[in-house]
Amino acid sequence: MLAALTGLGLSTAAGLNAYIPLLVVGVLANFTDAVKLPDGYAWLSNWGVLAVIAVLLIAETVLDKVPAVDSVNDAIQTVIRPASGGVVFSATSAAAELDRSTWMAEHPWAGWLLGIVMALAVHVIKTTARPVINVGTAGTGAPVVSTAEDAGALGMSLIAIFLPVLVIVVLLLLAVLSWWLIRKVRRRRARRRAAGALPPA
Repeated sequence: MLAALTGLGLSTAAGLNAYIPLLVVGVLANFTDAVKLPDGYAWLSNWGVLAVIAVLLIAETVLDKVPAVDSVNDAIQTVIRPASGGVVFSATSAAAELDRSTWMAEHPWAGWLLGIVMALAVHVIKTTARPVINVGTAGTGAPVVSTAEDAGALGMSLIAIFLPVLVIVVLLLLAVLSWWLIRKVRRRRARRRAAGALPPA
């Protein structure tokens, strides 16, 4: 159970920012016993790899805060974020030792699949909501929302590793927020369609 919650939390974070959970997992694997990377994932704790991830994180942090550019960046990240979700989910199979479950370790494809699906779902919500926020705030909301997303990705990554039980609460809150955003987007589209259908005065 703990392994699944840790993986779900990290892949959720990857859906917001592909590089933060990778960096958190890699750094903690070097300095703590909280993350023990399984065979095949030692590269994630390599300082050269972490340096590249850090540079990509800086670029992502800047680009995601510029209106219009953030949408282009989101399109590019459609592949990267789900892939990151798959990596961080399966790279934390050591958490399975905490709850004495070997199923995830014996079926590595399941971790990849769950991580990819979770990260992709969060990514889709993010990319759907961002243009609405940009239009509604004339672009001023982009840096604010992006900063909140980065903070959320960092917080979720740390919670997933150190307090995985709380991942359930965060996921429930995310589900409620997603439902609210989807309703808002649908209402805005319905109003636009209605306005377009009205005859000129």
